[in-house]
Amino acid sequence: MVDFLNTIDTYLYFPILVIVLSAAGLYFSIRTGFIQIRLFPEAWRVLNEKPKEEGAVSSFQALMVSTASRVGTGNIIGVSTAICLGGPGAVFWMWLLAILGSASAFVETVLAQIYKKRNSDGVGCYGGPEHYIEDIIGSKTLAVIFTVFLLLTYGFGFNMLCSYNLQSTFASYSFYDAKTTPYVIGAILAVVVLFCILGGGRRMVRLTEIIVPVMGVTYIIVALLIIIVNFRNIPSMFRNIFADAFDFRAIGSGITGSCMVYGIKRGLYSNEAGVGSAPHAAASADISHPVKQALAAVISVSIDTLFLCTATALLCLVTGVPVSEELSGAPYVQMALSSLLGRFGPLFLTAAMVLFAFTTLIGNLYYCDIGLAYLNNNKKPGKIFMFVFRVVCAFIIFIGAIAPMDACWALADITMGGMALVNVPACVVLGGVAFRAAKDYERQRKEGKDPVFHASDIGIDPSGLDYWQDGWEKNVK
Repeated sequence: MVDFLNTIDTYLYFPILVIVLSAAGLYFSIRTGFIQIRLFPEAWRVLNEKPKEEGAVSSFQALMVSTASRVGTGNIIGVSTAICLGGPGAVFWMWLLAILGSASAFVETVLAQIYKKRNSDGVGCYGGPEHYIEDIIGSKTLAVIFTVFLLLTYGFGFNMLCSYNLQSTFASYSFYDAKTTPYVIGAILAVVVLFCILGGGRRMVRLTEIIVPVMGVTYIIVALLIIIVNFRNIPSMFRNIFADAFDFRAIGSGITGSCMVYGIKRGLYSNEAGVGSAPHAAASADISHPVKQALAAVISVSIDTLFLCTATALLCLVTGVPVSEELSGAPYVQMALSSLLGRFGPLFLTAAMVLFAFTTLIGNLYYCDIGLAYLNNNKKPGKIFMFVFRVVCAFIIFIGAIAPMDACWALADITMGGMALVNVPACVVLGGVAFRAAKDYERQRKEGKDPVFHASDIGIDPSGLDYWQDGWEKNVK
């Protein structure tokens, strides 16, 4: 089974997804004039705007939801795996995918915002790729396929991998027994998550929502301290990254296991740009123009990859810990942290992983709820069904802790790749709408206005929309 999954994973990412993701990101970047770079300062400005409708979701709140789903164990274990298996050059390809991928995140967010729908109670809104695929492209089948991949990704693939990554951080402790410890950790994690998603752990969830940002900032500070302490290694570190990234002879001799493919794989797993998940959270934001939230999506990708993933990569490489396949995953990061924190290094990483993994698992199931509602005609399924589904998801978390590492990574890569292969082509087909919306936003900003979206201004018949049908001003209550 592991060999079968690895075979699919290999061919899915090279050549298919390598070409699709890079070509789409470059295309969106060129058509928008690299808006993700040009308007980066503007993106931070719009985050301060408050929603006009009472009880609605602000741009900042929607950003935090999408960022919380992106930030997780992939920022630590995923980066370590990419470097150990692909080489230090994987970091460069991760950066490049983030820059190009943020243009894909921009486009998918604009589309989710324009084609979003108002909630049945009249307050707030919802949307996502499945809606613009069905309503605008006109393919219910493709929309259902996308949703099935979403459920497989966030209910199974990502949760299995997250569980495995967490239990792997305990391997460096003396009490760890490969035959029993993964079962114990998997069982504890599954029970705690099930308790929370069944409604019994609201305080625990709120507490982690406070602690996780603090841990994220602390993690970056520790990484910076390690880099400063090892400042003499910085020049050679960057030389190694770029030399390995452009060693095309090495890449060509084994491209499926090269730094390029691993950088793209782990970069996509971490920032999810173009996958189609984050637009669900972005569509709920109450803003006057879709481009505002799309700019926030650019920041979300930057926080995830250019800040957190880079922090992991540099803290590992600058210490000079030898890169090897045997250290892939938690051990490589633990050894790097130990260079500054000593025996507290593994403890610090374990604490960070426990918090990141817990919020990631809870956040993943949020996307599952959205997917199930869509398949049930935008209505939440019955209580019995949801109870059974959540029990199954908790069991999958347990399985992930005891499954082989290769199987967990391959399954997550395949299901996530399936989402991207449906969503990215849909974004290309509908890209003209996003490009016109971007020009409309920039035009209004140049005129000194606070941009307000009117569908007719970009050639869309307002009667074909739901939320924006009467213009944003009339939607605000």
